[in-house]
Amino acid sequence: MNDPDIFPVPGIRLAATAAGIRYRDRDDLVLMELAEGSTTAAVFTRNAFCAAPVVVAREHLQKAAPRYLLINSGNANAGTGINGLTTCRETCRLLAAATGVPMDQVLPFSTGVIGEDLPTDPFAQAIPGLLRKLDEAGWPAAAEAIMTTDTVPKLSSRRIQVGGREVTVTGMAKGSGMIRPDMATMLAYVATDAQVPQPLLQSMLEAAVAPSFNAITVDGDTSTNDACVLVATGASGVTVERSDSPEGELLGEAVKAVCMELARAIVLDGEGATKLVEIRVEEAASEEEARQVAYTVAHSPLVKTALFASDPNWGRILAAVGRAGVEGLAIGSVRIWLDDVCIVRDGGRDPAYTEEAGQRVMAQREFGIRIALGRGEFATRILTCDLSFDYVRINAEYRT
Repeated sequence: MNDPDIFPVPGIRLAATAAGIRYRDRDDLVLMELAEGSTTAAVFTRNAFCAAPVVVAREHLQKAAPRYLLINSGNANAGTGINGLTTCRETCRLLAAATGVPMDQVLPFSTGVIGEDLPTDPFAQAIPGLLRKLDEAGWPAAAEAIMTTDTVPKLSSRRIQVGGREVTVTGMAKGSGMIRPDMATMLAYVATDAQVPQPLLQSMLEAAVAPSFNAITVDGDTSTNDACVLVATGASGVTVERSDSPEGELLGEAVKAVCMELARAIVLDGEGATKLVEIRVEEAASEEEARQVAYTVAHSPLVKTALFASDPNWGRILAAVGRAGVEGLAIGSVRIWLDDVCIVRDGGRDPAYTEEAGQRVMAQREFGIRIALGRGEFATRILTCDLSFDYVRINAEYRT
């Protein structure tokens, strides 16, 4: 697969291969090579049962600037105890030995089934071939290889002019189920050829993750393996030293745009999803209160199944808002809309609302639910999807 809209990032080379870690007859192992002198930022899952590669990647980031990222799909190497850490470090050692870099300069990542030991023999056999295949144009093949229950690869790319010179930002992600903020069963890798100091790159990544990967939910589950990495190779010759400089603002917006597009693609590809829904909560007393209401609505099985049925059962949304735990909520001040159709006002159904109007909105592939609490000036938005028969089937059959 070659996508002309996915631009290579000078200083980044990728390769994918079929190592047979879990899957047969498909690529499941990816290698990313980062040019010497690159800076790297990362954020990881907050799940207490974080996977072995998350533990090891965090350790290595504290010790050295990464030169290689090694990513496998099909086996999460999570819930595997000391043995999982040992095998994870062994995969890093194998790559370090083959490339001549210190082991600390390899970051491992895994995604797939939890609780199964990760074999190391497939890595040993595949690494030489991966090194031979490294290519700046390897993004599409890599994006396919990291998929698990995803139905499509997820890629995004931008080229911007910074100080009269061209800068590229390209990213890939995987994720379809077990999606909830604090990352998700999600891996994401974004790279730019700008030169950015590591502390600034870290803050740039966190600013991009907040409204993108940390503002989506498919099913409310936070995975053990989530990771998002941002790399700056410096190959363009463009240096960004401050976030509030014109260069910093341009690059920050491009990184955010790539992350937003990838996050949206994850929700669109939610396991069995047929609807993409933006939930916006406004007039809240705090941002935390707004998020509390938004996620209560987004995670309600009754709301999500109504979305799947295209059923404007507004009582389910109203009930979810009411049980969100907002202290002293005045229900007479709450208004709720489906797109521009007001469904709730003054504590009950809006007098002008008709079932036909609600049905027209709910029948769309994409629409919004807007909730005004009448309590303050804070707002938030998240993306979610419906809950379909296929979600149950996909997850029931995941290990079979």
